[in-house]
Amino acid sequence: MNSRKQPVPNLGYTAISIATFLALQSLIVVVHEFTHSTMAWTLGDMKTPLGIVWGNPLTMTGWDEGVEYEHLFAQGRSIQAAIIGFCPLVMHSIVVTIGILLLRGQWLYQKRWGFNAVYWLVVGNLMELIAYFWMRSFSGHGDVGLFCRGTGVSPWWAFIIGSTLLAWVILLFYRTVLPRLQALFAPDNPPTQWAILILTSFILFLWGSGIRVMVYVTGPQWMFGILGVLAFLLTVACFIRNAGRHDPLPMPP
Repeated sequence: MNSRKQPVPNLGYTAISIATFLALQSLIVVVHEFTHSTMAWTLGDMKTPLGIVWGNPLTMTGWDEGVEYEHLFAQGRSIQAAIIGFCPLVMHSIVVTIGILLLRGQWLYQKRWGFNAVYWLVVGNLMELIAYFWMRSFSGHGDVGLFCRGTGVSPWWAFIIGSTLLAWVILLFYRTVLPRLQALFAPDNPPTQWAILILTSFILFLWGSGIRVMVYVTGPQWMFGILGVLAFLLTVACFIRNAGRHDPLPMPP
């Protein structure tokens, strides 16, 4: 009789991952707002980059960069408003790009806790890009909406191009980065592998994007939050379908 004990989720690692992400999320929110205000200060539209409105770092509500966009548009400084509104998305894109390059390399892979921190940092920044491009491109007060209003670019172009690029990045992330984290912290533990997958997908598509948009965004724009629900369900369904089809996860070199 085979009495082999089945693996159970590593609750300690899961708790550390949640705490790591929440700490990094707070940092990301602060840096996002300071990127707005610093650019506004650089362009001469704020007296100090420290004039942001502080909010709740956990729920990501109540924050504001303190930039008077309507005043800028009234003065005919639409391009400046577009640059100030869009610059944090450039920052997030740079962090995601550099982060994925590091996570796909061998140097960081050999430093498992450093790998873990950079992984959740990338997830947090990618979450912001998903929220703004997939779900808030048509919101006039969102970062993408301000860019479109200031430049005259159709929000449809922003939505289509941004969504296409994001879909490619997300696919690359799930195919080449997520399995590496699973290999480092749960090589022989499928429950923990699933915990990593579900936590990652929940953060990307629901926590900072889908749920936030459906709860806090007014008008028809809230329905774009449903995209997050669909993306979460589709991602989990794809992994369920492919479960057991691949070779065991490799151990770190």
